[in-house]
Amino acid sequence: MNSGKILVGILASLAAGAAIGVLFAPEKGTLTRKKISDKKDEFSSELEEKFNLLVTGVTEKYDKVSNEVKALAKAGTEKTEQLLKDAAANGVKL
Repeated sequence: MNSGKILVGILASLAAGAAIGVLFAPEKGTLTRKKISDKKDEFSSELEEKFNLLVTGVTEKYDKVSNEVKALAKAGTEKTEQLLKDAAANGVKL
C-alpha cells in the first residue's frame, strides 16, 4: 500500500472520529473544545512524526539508489577504459 493512501486514510479516520466525538459529547462546550484542541495538537505531532519518517525513508532510498548508480557508472567507465587499452595493445585502431 502506498504511503499517500495510508496518510489519507489516517487523516479521514481522525476527522471522522473527532466529528463523532463532538456530536456525542456529553460535556460542556468549553471542555469539548479543550479536548478537540488537545487532540489537534496530538494529531499534529503524530502527523509531523509520520511525515518526517516518510521524508527520511525517501531520502535513504534516494541515497542508496544514487550510490548504486555511481558505482555502476564507475565500473562501466573502468571496463570501457580496460577494453580500450586491450584494443590498443592488440593493434586495434579506434
